Amino acid sequence: CSHDNYLEEAFKMRNVLEEFESTKYGKSKPTILGLREHIFTGSVSSLAWFMSNQETSFVTIGQRVLANPLKVRFHYGHPDIFDRLFHITRGGISKASKTINLSEDIFSGFNSTMRGGNITHHEYMQVGKGRDVGMNQISSFEAKVANGNGEQTLSRDIYRLGRRFDFYRMLSFYFTTVGFYFSSMVTVLTVYVFLYGRLYLVLSGLEKSILLDPRIQENIEPLQNVLASQSVFQLGLLLVLPMVMEVGLEKGFRTALGEFIIMQLQLASVFFTFQLGTKTHYYGRTILHGGAKYIPTGRGFVVYHAKFAENYRMYSRSHFVKGLELLILLVVYLAYGRSYRTSSSLYLFVTFSIWFMVASWLFAPFIFNPSCFEWQKTVDDWTDWRKWMGNRGGIGMSGEQSWEAWWRSEQAHLRKTSVRALILEILMSLRFLIYQYGIVYHLKIARHSTSILVYGLSWLVMLTVLVVLKMVSIGRQKFGTDLQLMFRILKGILFLGFVTVMAVLFAIGGLTITDVLACTLGFLPTGWCILLIGQACAPMIERTMLWDSIQELGRAYDNIMGLILFLPIGFLSWFPFVSEFQTRLLFNQAFSRGLQISRILAGQKDIGEFE
Repeated sequence: CSHDNYLEEAFKMRNVLEEFESTKYGKSKPTILGLREHIFTGSVSSLAWFMSNQETSFVTIGQRVLANPLKVRFHYGHPDIFDRLFHITRGGISKASKTINLSEDIFSGFNSTMRGGNITHHEYMQVGKGRDVGMNQISSFEAKVANGNGEQTLSRDIYRLGRRFDFYRMLSFYFTTVGFYFSSMVTVLTVYVFLYGRLYLVLSGLEKSILLDPRIQENIEPLQNVLASQSVFQLGLLLVLPMVMEVGLEKGFRTALGEFIIMQLQLASVFFTFQLGTKTHYYGRTILHGGAKYIPTGRGFVVYHAKFAENYRMYSRSHFVKGLELLILLVVYLAYGRSYRTSSSLYLFVTFSIWFMVASWLFAPFIFNPSCFEWQKTVDDWTDWRKWMGNRGGIGMSGEQSWEAWWRSEQAHLRKTSVRALILEILMSLRFLIYQYGIVYHLKIARHSTSILVYGLSWLVMLTVLVVLKMVSIGRQKFGTDLQLMFRILKGILFLGFVTVMAVLFAIGGLTITDVLACTLGFLPTGWCILLIGQACAPMIERTMLWDSIQELGRAYDNIMGLILFLPIGFLSWFPFVSEFQTRLLFNQAFSRGLQISRILAGQKDIGEFE
């Protein structure tokens, strides 16, 4: 259990139990007594400190306000004291369904409130608690809570409470439960809508005609000033305010300001922006497909180096894919709007916070991964990654052993979802076709043509590439083991054909290097769209020969994404000071308290040893 207690606090139990007989908390006597918590794991690492501050603000000033005056405090898995007789005669302590009641603790609070109970919060007694201290452990916990909130949104309990509360209590109830996750999801969706709108404007030429209009030119400078002022508040700083208030109340506001500055220097904004992506992904997927599962986090002392393959498995679909999509959007918007923008600061002010979010989603797991930039660990991670990617799936193979087994497990929710959710999934995948449609008309080889034949030819090129990949796949299966020479001849013929076609296009067709890069930006999203639609239609495609092609296409994309993520890590591992700086960044407080970092990083067997 992650809860602890203190002898001096235990002497207060008699006073706390007397609260069940108190009538000063409303019309009815209390049925659940909430207690304050003391988070004792904050000194382990910077991540543990961030989570400790976040949790401390919630279990003190947060729950105090929830209990009174808002009257919407429930049970959150904390050391609350229940009136046993009240609850077992009114439906029991909690609910039994392991799916819809995934966050079983809060349903006991819903149950108590709906049956006329009264939940209070008391801060004269505190109980010790250990919080998650490692990046993957924290993300697993956030994923579990987001899944639970997704199931709560679909539950009848939320519906019944919303219908029975008065208007103001209903709003408080919404914003302190599922509303926070829904708002987070809407925030991220707004970024997508904004960037796809910008993509349409820049590829269609509308933005160029607007910005070059003399009437608009006069308003550019005031617009920049407005964007500059609001960009300061786009880094999620408002989410940190409860922490600053709580530390200010307990230690003084000068101390709170100092801790806030230190947190920013230790990249707290990167961490919380990354967790925003975790909440959004798992909450949105649960709303769309349901079937959330309990994710055990362990709550152990797990500060250790996670391998690259482990991080990739955990964050690939929730963060890396979305981060790379936003990155391509930003690059296309920058590349095709540069020629007519009079000031680069306008682009910077508009997209700065999104660039920050992209960087956080792509590299936060590695920044907060101990010893990630040590050269030997990097070499070992690369070897392990290549071995994992190359392993074929089979009976008894787990996702940790084989890419193929992991890839299939990542699609498990699509096999159990409804037809309506599958149709919506396919419709959302079609957004990736916009890139190709817009970019091909900007190629120099297209010679400013607006004919539909240009788009048709681009699809011909795309299908040719897919056919070539299929030929290589078939060749590997038929000739890969016994007829190595035949397979090499096949690859040589395909390579010579590719070089010949490219030479002709460069010499006669007017193709340029810029066109080749632009085609890459246009065709990669199209291939990803085909892959997503293939995964959604897996039950039908698995019976055909196309399934092996879909699987190989998925392997190719995961190889590309892994390489893009690994290159910066490999480059920074060349410099020893980067690893030293990272260790100091992660374990600054632990250094000041004499914690033996080397023993923690050496392996899980030595974890927890202090000087």
